[in-house]
Amino acid sequence: MKIFKKYITFIIALIVILITFLWNQEIGLRAIDTIKISFKEMMMIIPPIFVLMGLLDTWMPKDVMVKYMGEDSGLKGILLSIFLGSAAAGPLYGAFPVAAVFMRKGVKLTNILIFIGAWSTTKIPMFLFELSSLGSKFAITRLMINIPGILLIAYTIDCLLSEEEKVQIYKLADEKK
Repeated sequence: MKIFKKYITFIIALIVILITFLWNQEIGLRAIDTIKISFKEMMMIIPPIFVLMGLLDTWMPKDVMVKYMGEDSGLKGILLSIFLGSAAAGPLYGAFPVAAVFMRKGVKLTNILIFIGAWSTTKIPMFLFELSSLGSKFAITRLMINIPGILLIAYTIDCLLSEEEKVQIYKLADEKK
């Protein structure tokens, strides 16, 4: 029963695809092709992220991470979080394993949330593309709106979580080694 609960979303998706295929084979085959493409794309991104995580976990001492991104890191931790998130490559789901390593290294929750927000909205390649395609006014305006938005969301989440909830989040990240 525990295994069934763990994979319930996958099982439901499989049933929906099977029903779709039986209802309309063309749509079902397109869905299967989309799944194959997504799976291949994910397999190209996940291994490098796990290598990065392993290197970060092994080479970066916890006291260094705490110094630069921990509870007392201040502006330095915020700026480093924004830079690391903006410089990262890959889709957003790649940020979460890195965030888990950050948690195990003692990084402040607000900085982790800022890192995830920066990963999702302030990527350097995206900014450069916007500069060349949409113009500097648009690119800079979007960036200047996103950064305060990321900070507001991170600090709001941090304020809404109790200390017990924060401890539980860190505990879960530590258990998923």
